[in-house]
Amino acid sequence: MITANLKGRRALVTGGASGIGLACVTQLAGAGARVALNHLPDDPAGPERVAALRADGLDVIAAPGNVAVPGEAERMVADAVAALGGLDYLVNNAGTPGTSVPIPPSELDRMTEEFWQKILSTNLIGSFRCAHAAASALTASSGAIVNLASIAAFDKQGSSLAYAASKAGVVSMTKSLARALGPAVRVNAVAPGAVNSPWQKDWGEARKQMTIDQSLLKRRCEPEDIAEVVLFLCAGGRMITGQTVVIDGGLTL
Repeated sequence: MITANLKGRRALVTGGASGIGLACVTQLAGAGARVALNHLPDDPAGPERVAALRADGLDVIAAPGNVAVPGEAERMVADAVAALGGLDYLVNNAGTPGTSVPIPPSELDRMTEEFWQKILSTNLIGSFRCAHAAASALTASSGAIVNLASIAAFDKQGSSLAYAASKAGVVSMTKSLARALGPAVRVNAVAPGAVNSPWQKDWGEARKQMTIDQSLLKRRCEPEDIAEVVLFLCAGGRMITGQTVVIDGGLTL
């Protein structure tokens, strides 16, 4: 576990009510940061997670808003920055696979306009909306952005053609944002492999075991494994920007 003293730092984590996002909120707040936990406005899990973390003594506030909706995403970021009194770290974690069961690449007819719009507006454009809205606050604090990509952006199929394309877009956007916001703001991404998270609750045991057998470290990633690297890229790595760190236990090797 990486240790860091983030007392006085302020962070916003999108999609923070479960899985990797919740692990990021917990580790950042556990290191002393004040963290805004973004969640969908109609998701009761958001306020529940905030209450539970605050009961544990962590400085966490709610930041409701849907990053997939133009205007709403920007308002959420502005409200979070105002409530936090500034911003040091933005973790663009909010995303959707669009399907609980993988769609084979050959099934092109299932890649409808509606499906594409849902995937891209959340996974790719949503991350841009938040980064754009937070840019001035992050520049003022010489802060950092960490985007959530996926190994689907590289050598793995992912849940669908559209999902893989959205995450490849995140990798490319990370490089472009690093160019745009440097030298004040570092921008990096992490690319998780198979993670034991709510996204994979419908996976059969055979598929889960396959990801373990194919990995070099012989286990599935836990959300905390991803959050640990996110924490490092926020609090450390002062000369790292424009990079995507693969976290998959060697699955893609």
